[in-house]
Amino acid sequence: MNAAKLEHFRKILTEQLRHRTENVRDNQAAALEMGASDDGVKDAVDMSLKDVNQEIALRLGERESQMVADIDQALFRIDEGSYGICARCEKPISERRLEALPTARYCAECQSAIEAASGEDDISTL
Repeated sequence: MNAAKLEHFRKILTEQLRHRTENVRDNQAAALEMGASDDGVKDAVDMSLKDVNQEIALRLGERESQMVADIDQALFRIDEGSYGICARCEKPISERRLEALPTARYCAECQSAIEAASGEDDISTL
């Protein structure tokens, strides 16, 4: 992949990193605020709902944190010269796939094989 394309993907990933990092911070702050606030909730149902909302906020933060880690890894691959190369078959990942998923580690064929082996292709998309 040429230097201009690598710089293009670096810019995309850097912007995604900034955005996701802000989301992580906001989600974690919201979860902590939910746990710390005492809004006079006394009813068991209200307390359960508060716990569920806090758990959702924490899980959203975890998901965003994983995305931040994926973006960091992609930026590292750019720096080390392996970005855009499938980690499984070592063939180039199509630019179309990288535009859709800049953090992609595998080409579409290998990703399909990995998902098929783990049973992820049995999940309904409806």
